[in-house]
Amino acid sequence: MTAPTRETERLVLRAWRDDDLDAYAQLCADPEVMRHLGNGSTLSREDAWRSMAMFTGHWVLRGFGTWAVEERATGTMVGRIGLHQPAGGPGLEVGWALDRAVWGRGYATEGGAAALDFAWRELDAARVISLIYPENTRSIAVAERLGESYERTMVLSKRQVAVYGIDRPAATRA
Repeated sequence: MTAPTRETERLVLRAWRDDDLDAYAQLCADPEVMRHLGNGSTLSREDAWRSMAMFTGHWVLRGFGTWAVEERATGTMVGRIGLHQPAGGPGLEVGWALDRAVWGRGYATEGGAAALDFAWRELDAARVISLIYPENTRSIAVAERLGESYERTMVLSKRQVAVYGIDRPAATRA
């Protein structure tokens, strides 16, 4: 399955393209962006490409995944937002990572809401979580704006993460 395109007021959530590599590699090379993702390390250009390939493959294997995000007004690729559930993961996760140049504009909340809507309406998901490093106050604020609540702390890849979660709203039930 190829990622379906979703548009919000200011964003286009779309399938990854080979020409996204420059922008995504730049995002992955920014220590401030990456300190709250994975093991906290930046990624090489090659590892950024592998990450893009994994996001694309997730759509094929699971029927959902992480979109490349571009600004509607400019067409600029500014990050990633979507759903993720690797084998052995604790649940269906909504997540986001955006270029620092667009932080503070509400894009994570706007795109996260679109991803949640996809989870409820297209996947018929009953629950979605976000795994956030406790010191990542910006992402905690986004999770809370999306309606997620703190549930617990767990260890993932040798690091503590806070689990935020939300049950499917009644309004989206068939």
